[in-house]
Amino acid sequence: MNFELNGKVALVTGGASGIGEACIRVFHASGAKVVIADLSAEAGAKLAAELGEGAASVQVDVADAASCQGMVDFALQQFGRLDIAVNNAGISTELAPITETSVEDWRKVVGINLDGVFYCLKAEIPAMEKTGGSIVNIASIMGAIARDGAAPYISSKHGVVGLTKTAALECVSKNIRVNAIGPGYVETPLLKKATLEHLDQIASLHPIGRLAQPAEIAAAVAFLASSAASFITGAYYPVDGGYLAR
Repeated sequence: MNFELNGKVALVTGGASGIGEACIRVFHASGAKVVIADLSAEAGAKLAAELGEGAASVQVDVADAASCQGMVDFALQQFGRLDIAVNNAGISTELAPITETSVEDWRKVVGINLDGVFYCLKAEIPAMEKTGGSIVNIASIMGAIARDGAAPYISSKHGVVGLTKTAALECVSKNIRVNAIGPGYVETPLLKKATLEHLDQIASLHPIGRLAQPAEIAAAVAFLASSAASFITGAYYPVDGGYLAR
């Protein structure tokens, strides 16, 4: 699918696997130069080598503000501009009640999923001020609802939605659009530990009857990044196979 992004430069955190990799692939196929930002330098470099011309990789720890700034600086050094940023990197933890959730687990999840988006925005927005651009934050269906045992993840994703809306209002005068995507459950490395029975159970929660493929989430991201979404900012888009409609 081609979203006509010729001449654009797109950066994706967590860009070497799952939803992030799918975003990188659709951006590159649509003519954009891409920066694969990932904690795994090896995985990022491998994908960049596969894509070839117009692809570069950089190691980033989104829980570190200086690392996020270095990531954006790298994109500007490599390609001279930044038009699209997808803040996708995130983690989850084992389910546990609040009273049994360690402070360390709380800080780790919030530090990556929410603080990481904040750090990325602080670096990305100034880089886009001269040319304008589009930022897409990857939240979750859990940014709109809750479930027991997942306080760090739920809180971080609700925070991403609120942060997105705030950033959108602040960036209107800069010609930068900021939106969020709320994926349902997706077949990514995060679900690798699940049993087939558990995967079937998760799939049944979606009225469409299956899990999402990363490319389906990436298509929605690419739409929001493209000129076709020029009047959309501050929005939260569930891409969830009907999960939230139940």
